[in-house]
Amino acid sequence: MKMIVAIIRPIGINPLKEALCAANIKGMTISEVRGFGRQLGKKEIFRGVEYLVEYVPNLQVEILVKDSDVERVVDLILKATKTGETGDGKIFIHPVDDVVRIRTGERGEGAI
Repeated sequence: MKMIVAIIRPIGINPLKEALCAANIKGMTISEVRGFGRQLGKKEIFRGVEYLVEYVPNLQVEILVKDSDVERVVDLILKATKTGETGDGKIFIHPVDDVVRIRTGERGEGAI
């Protein structure tokens, strides 16, 4: 199993959810996050004055999948969220040793 963690622009969350549901990928966790990448923030204009937003607001999406679904889910994330502009985000893929469904105690892929 793998945990796919994607840092995306907030505007991409609805297209991503629709794409995952259409592909029968069930469940994701969303967290509001702030950070910066190579661009070190972004410039905004407020009342005619330009200023630097040091920590850009984004969403962190976590999706636990079977190994066989990793590439398909990564492709869905790319297609649903990519704008081609700086700051589109990143996707991280982590191995997961086990998962336990708290309600039933079920373990492994069946608990996804």
